[in-house]
Amino acid sequence: MALESGELHSHILWGPPGSGKTTLARLMAGGTGAPFVPFSAVLSGIKEVREVMAASERHLRVSGKRTLVFVDEIHRFNRAQQDAFLPFVESGAIILVGATTENPSFAINSALLSRMKVYVLGPLDEEALRSILRRAVADPRGLEGQVLLGEEEAGLIVALASGDARRALNTLELVARMTRPSPDGLRRISQETIRRAVEREPLVYDKAGEEHFNLISALHKSLRNSDSDAALYWLARMLEAGEDPLYVARRLIRFASEDVGNADPQALPLSTAAQQAVHFLGMPEGALALAQAAVYLAVAPKSNAVTRGYAEAAKKIQEGHSLPVPLHLRNPETPLLADLGYGKGYLYAHDFEGAVAAMECLPEDLRGAQFYRPGSEGFEREIARRLDALAVKRRAAAKKTS
Repeated sequence: MALESGELHSHILWGPPGSGKTTLARLMAGGTGAPFVPFSAVLSGIKEVREVMAASERHLRVSGKRTLVFVDEIHRFNRAQQDAFLPFVESGAIILVGATTENPSFAINSALLSRMKVYVLGPLDEEALRSILRRAVADPRGLEGQVLLGEEEAGLIVALASGDARRALNTLELVARMTRPSPDGLRRISQETIRRAVEREPLVYDKAGEEHFNLISALHKSLRNSDSDAALYWLARMLEAGEDPLYVARRLIRFASEDVGNADPQALPLSTAAQQAVHFLGMPEGALALAQAAVYLAVAPKSNAVTRGYAEAAKKIQEGHSLPVPLHLRNPETPLLADLGYGKGYLYAHDFEGAVAAMECLPEDLRGAQFYRPGSEGFEREIARRLDALAVKRRAAAKKTS
């Protein structure tokens, strides 16, 4: 709507490589007649930013038209460089269009981000990529009359491009150069040549960026939902893209306590063993140990009772219940401490039937508090039974003591 009306505003185009960010910016400038000034955050510094801003202001005064300033990979600018745009965006002297593959919430400083809209672009779908390839083959500025690209071959290039138009076109161009012309002058693209040209599809992944967090989130939530196939897929996505296997191992160990807990007490030692196997074997052999652990965690009974119990105990402490240890639980290490009552009234559990004494171990203000409530899955059923039995023994011991 803004493009059709000619009323453009500053904004961020957030999307993966080859999703059309630069093309969109050029279309905006062309459709509105705004001067278009592109520059790259990789190659430009604060000096270039200020020069472009000053030139844009002069142009606005002379012609009355705002300049569309397109900044590719704007996330690569540091805070000071991004701040240099602020007064010009705020005054409306320029239309700033920033392109980024990184999450703007983390990559763009908040002052600039609050003055710009964010538009999210997704990877191009199969039909869009096929259309781009057809146009490249038919366009006189491209490969018109030079190559013959069948539907299956086009489909393979599309699959290998992973939604990236630039990658699809680069693959087509490379394959065309690798293919010998037939007697009729046409280069007939084959699937074998495509596979040779693209020996391994580069996986979209940034170990410090959003994709890292997206994938580990997908792995964790697949495990939580007991989906072993999805867990294996997301695990493989991370490891094949070069993720640190020890990082994955740490997350599996965390999951074993957070989401399986005592419903299956073997989950934690098995996950720890997988970490040790990765450390001992290295990669790629260690990937199988992680896969074994992931499948085990996925199919294990689930309980977050330990997680909830710890959170409740921690909340009490944060609310100010950082209470002193009762005197009877303290060790009388010196005669002075014994005189002060340390250890007085302590009951040695092994002196009582069932090794349970009628003794409170929580501070007075927290007596009767229950933090751990076992669930009904797996081994926690047995734990619940044991806790009930211990409560009976504790009441019996209290009656005897009284």
